[in-house]
Amino acid sequence: MRLSLFNRPFAAMALATVLGPLLIGGCATFSPDGGFDAVESITKERLDKEVRWIRSDADATSVQEMVKQLLAAPLFVDDAVQVALLNNRGLQAVYSDLGIAEANLVQAGRLRNPGFSYSHATGGGERKIESLLTINFLQLLTMPLVLKIEGRRFEQAKLRVANEVLGVGAETQRAYYEALAAQQTAAYMEQVKIAAEAGAELGRRMAAAGNWSKLDQAREQVFYAEATAQLARARQAAVSERERLARLMGLWGKDLEFRLPEHLPEIPAAKPELGDLERLAISQRLDIQSARRETEALAKSLGLTRATRFINVLDLGYLRTRETPDPLKTGYAVILEVPLFDWGGARVAMAESMYMQAVNRLAETAIDARSEVRVAYSAYLTAYDLAKHYRDEIVPLRKKISEENLLRYNGMLISAFELLADAREQVASVNSYINALRSFWAADADLKMALSGAPSTGQAGHLMPNRAAGESPRLDPRRRPGRGGGM
Repeated sequence: MRLSLFNRPFAAMALATVLGPLLIGGCATFSPDGGFDAVESITKERLDKEVRWIRSDADATSVQEMVKQLLAAPLFVDDAVQVALLNNRGLQAVYSDLGIAEANLVQAGRLRNPGFSYSHATGGGERKIESLLTINFLQLLTMPLVLKIEGRRFEQAKLRVANEVLGVGAETQRAYYEALAAQQTAAYMEQVKIAAEAGAELGRRMAAAGNWSKLDQAREQVFYAEATAQLARARQAAVSERERLARLMGLWGKDLEFRLPEHLPEIPAAKPELGDLERLAISQRLDIQSARRETEALAKSLGLTRATRFINVLDLGYLRTRETPDPLKTGYAVILEVPLFDWGGARVAMAESMYMQAVNRLAETAIDARSEVRVAYSAYLTAYDLAKHYRDEIVPLRKKISEENLLRYNGMLISAFELLADAREQVASVNSYINALRSFWAADADLKMALSGAPSTGQAGHLMPNRAAGESPRLDPRRRPGRGGGM
């Protein structure tokens, strides 16, 4: 429906109405950092690490130089996390979400281009020329609220991206300890294989001299055969875990020659006791903050939908008409969509459903967060106790048994077979201790993530029965740039 009036004063008002919003819209511009400063701040606060958004050749060169410096020395866990945060290509792709969200925010602050229509008709000795310039007046009225909604969505995008950064940090930390444990296991199995080979050769010679039975010789031969197979599995596990770590760090080519320490770090001297973890998780977790922002944005959107349910189009325009032989006429036109068929009820119902969905998702996220942090902390304490038990009880006892057996062998109180049998039993204990250390540091990374963001799937699954020596550790099935955090 179009309403037209021809009024010169109103024409001036209509022109001001057109130009004013255009000037307002011109104020909506992109920020210099694209919202990345918030991601940098959260990363520095939670991980004490640096992140870079590579948007030019100069940025890429700078990052590559930093990565090469970190890879020049043996790679410790903090260095591996820093390399991943700088060089992970999946993270660089996630950063583009900031650009998309900010573009939506800027677009919300700009009016649609004005519409212009022109008609020229002749006939019966008369000529009629009509031109109309229109602008969406409804958009102008709702612009402040739309800007607030898009602003919240932009803030939500910052939290999502920051959560991805923390995720990559945590997943890299876990992958680092998995790779280091696999490397240490392979090195130990190399020693076991050498010892088993010597035992098998001794058994062959003693059997040839008639000092050993075929049964004793067969025991040493099968131990050597099994040690060889376990070494092959351990080496493959080390390659797989190292490659997983390299993928997270975004490495290829000569950068794959990075070096790791020889051993896993020891567990802390004292078991940390953390209080009120649920409250800490609710206040810190970025996924909860992001869900809260989404709910707030939808609440505002619901108010906007209800306010405009009867109006889909409201255009205000400046009209010029010339019809011979009459003089030029000017005025304004209002284009309003009449709600005869669509009264906006469906749009309001959809907005209300989306809002209630977001409210329940937020509640679910909070409940899950409390449960996840409880499970993560329980796994952390159990892993600590197991590693401490192996370190303080089982390994020292095995060492003492070995020393006592060696004394008895030197005193000719036991045979070489009994000494070798004791060596075989030590293999399982050492591998179990390596696995316990790996489980503790993986649980440590999971607990940090549970306190900062959505934890990885199966995050408590590290406390598994000990693997046989050389068996490939469980691989994380997730795809990502990953997840991380800090306590």
